[in-house]
Amino acid sequence: MWAVISDLLQRLEPYLQFPDIIRHIVDITVVAFVLYQLLLLIRKTRAEQVLKGVVFLFFIYFVTKGLKLNTIAWILENTINFGITAVVIVFLPEIRRALEQIGRGRFFERSLLLGDDREKDTQSIVNGIADAVANMSKTRTGALIVVEKQTGINEIIETGVKLDARLTRELLENIFIPNTPLHDGAVVIRGERIAAAGCFLPLTENPNLSKQLGTRHRAALGITESSDALAIIVSEETGVISMAQNGKLTRYLDMDGLKSVLRSIYYKENDVGPLSFIKRRSKND
Repeated sequence: MWAVISDLLQRLEPYLQFPDIIRHIVDITVVAFVLYQLLLLIRKTRAEQVLKGVVFLFFIYFVTKGLKLNTIAWILENTINFGITAVVIVFLPEIRRALEQIGRGRFFERSLLLGDDREKDTQSIVNGIADAVANMSKTRTGALIVVEKQTGINEIIETGVKLDARLTRELLENIFIPNTPLHDGAVVIRGERIAAAGCFLPLTENPNLSKQLGTRHRAALGITESSDALAIIVSEETGVISMAQNGKLTRYLDMDGLKSVLRSIYYKENDVGPLSFIKRRSKND
């Protein structure tokens, strides 16, 4: 296979001759873009603090080399060499998350809804989730709802009871009735169906999280740190509605805000991919 690729590149080489200045500009632009995207990925994560430490070590290393402090430079050089391997091992979750975000480009996106009348289905789903959350907030019924997006979370679904049931307000509310078999875990919604209930989620490792937040909030942050899912939480103590997305928690969410987020997810996912323009044009015609 590599021989075929090499042969193809050799054939294309005469057509890819550009002036040196253009190649340098493209080279610098691509490197700058990649570095910028990497900084965005690690911003406000554990890796951000580690990156600052690594930059500081490199700075000290070059200073010691310049001052010919050979012993310190040797120690720092070996520390950096072994440290690179250690960083890869320690930050495997962050690396996986970064690769997942790269794979979530618009070309790779899939629709969340499988039905033919997607716009009608979307409105029904948004209202069903929002109405159930509003009712549970009024009665202070604790709830944790996870909406799967592009990153598959089959490993989470496997921890619960598979339902594959049509999503309705009544079913969501019944699942979270206290003292019922499934009320303690999370509900996972896939498309227009409830995939599973009573699921166990990974807890966040964020040390800066408020001690006032309970297990549901920590679990919601945990699943959104390891995937692109949306998590909705109803507090059992206060009835406050919260939302977790991309490892960030938003509290005191009202119905308009919740519906807006759900619409942005479902309507966006219904109109993505390389054929979306053709579909929109056919619909308008």
